[in-house]
Amino acid sequence: MAGGKMSARQKMINLMYLVFIAMLAMNMSKEVLSAFGFMNEKLTENNISTTAKNNEAYANLATKASEQEAKFGPLKIQADKIKKYSAEFYSYLEEIKTKMTADIEDKTDFEAMDKTAFLDEYFFKGDKFTTEGNEFIDKVNGYRTDVTSVLGADSNFSSLLKNRFNTEDDTNRDGKKIKWLEYRYKGFPLVASLTNLTQMQADIKNTESDIVSDLLGGKLEESLRLSNYKGIVALDKNAYFAGEKVTGKIVLGRYDATMVPDAVTLNNRPYKNIKSGQVIIDMPAGNVGSHDIKGKIAFTQNGEIVEVPFESSYSVIPEPSTAVVSADKMNVVYRGLNNPISVSLPGVSDNNLRVSATGGSLSGGKGKYSIKPGAAKTAVINVSAKLSSGKTVNSKKSFRIKDIPPAMGSVRNQFGTVRMPKSGLANAPIAAGLPDFEFDLKIDVKSFKIKVPGQITVIVNGTRLSAAAKKVLSKAKRGDIINIYDIKASANGYALKQVLPVSIELTN
Repeated sequence: MAGGKMSARQKMINLMYLVFIAMLAMNMSKEVLSAFGFMNEKLTENNISTTAKNNEAYANLATKASEQEAKFGPLKIQADKIKKYSAEFYSYLEEIKTKMTADIEDKTDFEAMDKTAFLDEYFFKGDKFTTEGNEFIDKVNGYRTDVTSVLGADSNFSSLLKNRFNTEDDTNRDGKKIKWLEYRYKGFPLVASLTNLTQMQADIKNTESDIVSDLLGGKLEESLRLSNYKGIVALDKNAYFAGEKVTGKIVLGRYDATMVPDAVTLNNRPYKNIKSGQVIIDMPAGNVGSHDIKGKIAFTQNGEIVEVPFESSYSVIPEPSTAVVSADKMNVVYRGLNNPISVSLPGVSDNNLRVSATGGSLSGGKGKYSIKPGAAKTAVINVSAKLSSGKTVNSKKSFRIKDIPPAMGSVRNQFGTVRMPKSGLANAPIAAGLPDFEFDLKIDVKSFKIKVPGQITVIVNGTRLSAAAKKVLSKAKRGDIINIYDIKASANGYALKQVLPVSIELTN
């Protein structure tokens, strides 16, 4: 286009053509910059999602370690180290990214992130690396080395770590060796380098995910080996009456119905009652006393017989004639309170007991009840149950009903006569308590009367002295005895019939 003679019109056309090409190049550059920006946003979102999944995996491993320390404890120690190294390296990269975009107001204006100056100056000084550049390389190498040392050099992740966090020299398209840092970060637009660092953060998160999943998966695979199975005897109940049959199951730890044993030995004899991978126990209970259930379950694995032992015991007890009923606190129950009552019958589950009461309202279940007595003088607990033999047992237990004993007024948790300064009494709340009572009661003071020698009695509502009470108190002298009496209070919502007074001897 530049050769030969051209008319002014042709020269203008050629110039416009060149400008058009330049504009296309500029637009393409902006599109590429935006593409890098969009990729960086997607990677950032993915890192957030992966972090949440990793945290769930770490929490899952921590739970397993607390439940099975011997099995998962060492894995948790490894995972904790990897989590620490990953968090430190991730934060370091985030700090660099923050510095890179510190001077950019709109963090989403990717087309403005076309400069190369920041990392060119931050990592490089002429043909050499800056202190920050060398530190960056050390951080990458350090993370790879630290994680490898946790897992072991022979780990399946050694090659993965080397590929993801490799800082060896690269070879360009011309076959020339170029330093890794220079090849990856020198002369690139800011948004491209930003995306590159976000991708490295993604590699960190994905490495964590891969490793923790492998740690858990490896133990799961190991737990599926037959050598790790344990026979479990699951009886229908723990104690049996003489003449009853012992019923229950012997199962493997995984309760896998597809794993049918080849042979079972129960108490030194072959046993054939096997259904859905479970050995069904059905035999006479025997005489009163303790009896063992033990044997082996045999499976064939890789052509070899693997025997899984099991062992348990049960007790045979005489049939009871009465229920066992006991008050958790004492032999009496108190009016107005929820008194805890335990009800049990040997050989009968709590769910099969029928419990009722007279003289008060009964609540609760499964062996643990509460009775709130009414106006009667006696409360009766009635218990009925049908034994497995078909026999019905009925029993009852009577309890005396008593009022809550008188409470004692108190100041600063002191009862009787309390010595204290006038100013202390003016600001101290009036309370009440039952120091030797078996229940932990929440006693609320509603009102009280205060008597100062030579002054009129003042009625106070609440727990603290009113203005009128403080006025008469101000006229008291050192050595005077201030009486707090006629205290009205309630315990757990029940109005106390009597609260003993408390006296205060003024010390000034």
